[in-house]
Amino acid sequence: MSTTRQHPPGGLGREPEGAGDGVGVPSGEPVERQWRTLPLRQVSGIVPAARDFARQALHEWGWLPASTADRRAAAEDVLLVVSELVTNACLHAEGPEELRIACTSKVLRVEVLDGGAGQPAPRTPHRAGRPGGHGMFIVQRLCLDWGVLRVPGEPGKTVWAELAAPA
Repeated sequence: MSTTRQHPPGGLGREPEGAGDGVGVPSGEPVERQWRTLPLRQVSGIVPAARDFARQALHEWGWLPASTADRRAAAEDVLLVVSELVTNACLHAEGPEELRIACTSKVLRVEVLDGGAGQPAPRTPHRAGRPGGHGMFIVQRLCLDWGVLRVPGEPGKTVWAELAAPA
């Protein structure tokens, strides 16, 4: 399921300049995307900080407090995916530079930008009883899709994952 493409199925892609202020949006179309960004270069306790940031975004978007078990599970899945992607950047990619979270009525997108050159992939064969190596397998299982975006000629990458918004 890992892919490298410019605009994945959820169609969120990168937020255009001026997004959120109506600039660059065709007249009459509402701005559905809501983005939150957290710089991580100077943050201590990166993974808990990223989870707290994501939790706050979920509160702002009405995912939390969850009114049903399905909504609670969806929010917990988002927090787990944030933890896994940020942890992978810490362990395998010289640390994360930025966390971005975007939300539409149907899809929530998590992006972690890092300076690493590696290519994340679920460890195969996956061995449930062994420690470690479960991060991208978990992301693959919980998400609609995930992948890696690279800008030609620039170092680093953006690892993204999309989860379905709760009904």
